[in-house]
Amino acid sequence: MKNIVETAIEAGSFKTLVAAVKAAGLVETLSGPGPFTVFAPTDAAFAKLPSGTVEGLLKDKKKLTAVLTYHVVPGKVMARDVLKLRSAKTVQGQEITINTKSGVMVDNANVTKTDIECTNGVIHVIDSVILPK
Repeated sequence: MKNIVETAIEAGSFKTLVAAVKAAGLVETLSGPGPFTVFAPTDAAFAKLPSGTVEGLLKDKKKLTAVLTYHVVPGKVMARDVLKLRSAKTVQGQEITINTKSGVMVDNANVTKTDIECTNGVIHVIDSVILPK
């Protein structure tokens, strides 16, 4: 079993996320002991952002770090645990809203795959990038 960063790299569908994590200097943190729960946007999710958004974030480390840490919840929260929650406090400090009425949504993103276990936590795949308020 690999850590969160290694798992994301190996999956091949998180190239933008991995590049952003590297640009923000978060590789060491997300490779560390954790545990962390990462709501991981796919490359297709990043592609849905307005043109220039990703490039702009990659140039603004502070804003990029805030966006990335907004996708991370401390602890290992498996899908069965997420179903019991209405919100979760992120590493960034703000809360994400969790809606389980039709499937599972975090803020405005659908969770498309759950419980990808890693040595230092778990990844849940989402179809949109979520942004702090």
